[in-house]
Amino acid sequence: MNKFLPLVVIFLCVTTLSCGYTTRSAFIEQYRTVYVAPFENSIDFTAESRRSFYFPLIEVKTRNQVMDRFLFDGNLRVATAETADLLIKGVLIDYTRGALRYTDDDDVQEYRVQVFADVTLEDSREEKVVWKKRVVGESSYFISGSLATTESSAVDAAILDLARRIVENVIEYW
Repeated sequence: MNKFLPLVVIFLCVTTLSCGYTTRSAFIEQYRTVYVAPFENSIDFTAESRRSFYFPLIEVKTRNQVMDRFLFDGNLRVATAETADLLIKGVLIDYTRGALRYTDDDDVQEYRVQVFADVTLEDSREEKVVWKKRVVGESSYFISGSLATTESSAVDAAILDLARRIVENVIEYW
């Protein structure tokens, strides 16, 4: 028993005197709730080169995904506009689709889609802007082969990526 006593003492000293480490943000300690305002869709789908890029309700899907990510993250509760500590406003400003990979015959094999949003985080108690950022969500999709998917499903994945990045920017802000 005596030979283990020094180890027990060292263990107790290390565990009681060690520095605390957490993955929680120090920024979030002063805030408990967040409200995600309906996103505005300012993507110009009427331009000649973009007529095939229209995705109905993309702004609704984006807002829903951002709220879902906050629920999944758990650091902030989603609340109403009147009771929330933080307010997120977003404007979808652009959508791009570009060739990412080609076949040997120079046919497009894979596309990358990107959804761009200007996002503002406001402190609703002090009525001030905490930050304003352009955030990009992206995904890719194959148009043929065993990995083929639709552009619509790639847009949904890009919106999920956009929502994840927005929530990370809020939670990890120092």
